[in-house]
Amino acid sequence: MNSADIAAKYQKTYFMPPEVTYDWVKKDSITKPPIWCSVDLRDGNQALIDPMSLEDKLEFFKMLVKIGFKEIEVGFPASSDTEYNFIRALIERNMIPEDVTIQVLTQAREHIIRKTFEAVKGAPHAVIHLYNSTSVEQREQVFKKDKEAIKKLAVDGARMLKNLADETEGNFTFEYSPESFSQTEVDYALEVCNAVLDVWKPTADRKAIINLPTTVQVAMPHVFACQVEYMHKHLKYRENVVLSVHPHNDRGCGVATSELGVLAGAEEIEGTLFGNGERTGNVDIVTLAMNLYSHGVDPQLDFSNLPEIREKYETFTRMKVGERQPYAGDLVFSAFSGSHQDAISKGMAWREEKKLDKWTVPYLPIDPKDVGRTYEADVIRINSQSGKGGVAYILKQSFGINVPQQMREQVGYMVKQVSDEEHKELSPEWVHSIFTDNYVDFHPYFTIPECHFKQVNGIFAEAVILHNDSTRKVDANGNGRLDAVSNIIKQYFDISFELTVYEEHALSHGSSSKAMAYVGITVDGSMFWGAGVDEDIIKASIGALVVAVNHYLATKADSHVKDERYIAMLNFIQANYKTVSLADMAAQFNLTEPYISKYIKEKSGKTFGELVTNAKMKKARTLLRNSITTVENIAIEAGYQNVEHFNRQFKKLYGMTPLEYRNSSTK
Repeated sequence: MNSADIAAKYQKTYFMPPEVTYDWVKKDSITKPPIWCSVDLRDGNQALIDPMSLEDKLEFFKMLVKIGFKEIEVGFPASSDTEYNFIRALIERNMIPEDVTIQVLTQAREHIIRKTFEAVKGAPHAVIHLYNSTSVEQREQVFKKDKEAIKKLAVDGARMLKNLADETEGNFTFEYSPESFSQTEVDYALEVCNAVLDVWKPTADRKAIINLPTTVQVAMPHVFACQVEYMHKHLKYRENVVLSVHPHNDRGCGVATSELGVLAGAEEIEGTLFGNGERTGNVDIVTLAMNLYSHGVDPQLDFSNLPEIREKYETFTRMKVGERQPYAGDLVFSAFSGSHQDAISKGMAWREEKKLDKWTVPYLPIDPKDVGRTYEADVIRINSQSGKGGVAYILKQSFGINVPQQMREQVGYMVKQVSDEEHKELSPEWVHSIFTDNYVDFHPYFTIPECHFKQVNGIFAEAVILHNDSTRKVDANGNGRLDAVSNIIKQYFDISFELTVYEEHALSHGSSSKAMAYVGITVDGSMFWGAGVDEDIIKASIGALVVAVNHYLATKADSHVKDERYIAMLNFIQANYKTVSLADMAAQFNLTEPYISKYIKEKSGKTFGELVTNAKMKKARTLLRNSITTVENIAIEAGYQNVEHFNRQFKKLYGMTPLEYRNSSTK
């Protein structure tokens, strides 16, 4: 069949009210929260492949109470012993707070209603929820009854509820649902609801609930809003009736249907956490509540630790919350795009600079911290699509490194290249390692381990240059200390460059006594960067200058830094340092093990094993500087199963134990 033939098979199955009004359109937002009724333990539970156990349901109930739900539908007690026993357990274990109302569902049949009242005996307050289906399809195909007969079922059921409530000790509220309301003639649904209300005669101190379910969502949200508005304007005893909606999500419009329903006059919403329920599910109350938050309205539900709620929900229901689920999904706050990251980074900086109270950060409708998420792990995430802003943000937020504006593009490109080559998302620790390797610890040609200054005709400097395994003392004058060292380097290597950019700041992570310096030098229009960190700002500045010049010398010499294959090999080792072998390298790069071993030695001057050890030790140094985990755990994270071997290897390379290194890094 073609699409036209298939389409001809279907028709609209909803009904517009006899009198259509659009007063709800004049409202642009919801200004106060509705009454929330969780139906997770009834509608949600009955939709599970494996319904929850008694103990899981009890724990789920406690979670709902903790979140702040004051109405909780707990089941259909006449449907099974499991349902009945769960409700009795809640009551007999005294688990229902005085301010929480439980709700139970019943059909309009006397023995079922009697069983329902038995189930809730002793509850502080219970809603007895009566329903029968009123749609054209159900009347004609299922019940084979006319309108009057269907109305009589509802009225007879309402009368039974009233009579049994009078006979039963307890505090009860009545609720009625014309099931399949969305497919019922609206004036007929009104007729049935009003007939039920005539039986109950609700008062100000004993209100009734009329619930309008989109049992199967068959219309656009605005149609439902018009239906609700008609009911809102024509229900009897309106001031003593709580108008409720129970949207499902068959058309993917559950949230819109609920919000427009409230604009149209509904005061209560029945839904579930994360939209669990029959078929495509019930409306997601988490989304509805957080939508209110985003407009400055307190939903009076506590989702401040949404990851914990999600974890418990997934444990109890064995359902999974999707990665793109609003507010709760793994990726809903994540920005991989460079332009998005840049906008978020600038927005956060603007917020900090202006000391703003209101939340207006681009691409983030709410502050992730308000639902228990973190900027570092959830918002800015780095892959090959990321940009300079995202990389700079990660370095600043996670490590206190405020990369100069002019330097960010180069750093961002370098990080993106690693992600692109590895086809992986990069962790903040990995980003930090890339930055440190390339801008703090990059010394392929020379270092300056020692430098002394005197005040003679400006500043006189004497530096020790370690170059090609030889040491030489060199001196020069300058206008300042860094200028004097710059002149020493120019003199020694017979090169010329301009010191173009210099920035410094206190390192806000780790030790407040440490400083970070950045130096950019210009040679023939090209910029070369370095960074340095030390307790002494002069030492940090010299370190940054030395790295910048090393970058220039590397480019000048057309060294291994320009070799893409070699870079790819280094990145592969960095990504797989715990287990990587020459055999892994051979398989990855389609080369023989002897060739790779020789190639690496020629390019780096180090063996394959030495490069792997370096990668492990870089990981260890990062953890020692930036975490409080034990040395034993760091050894494991660095790829060592034996902590004693790790300690010996570390001391051999750095002249101190890991613990001594940590202590020296935090002074």
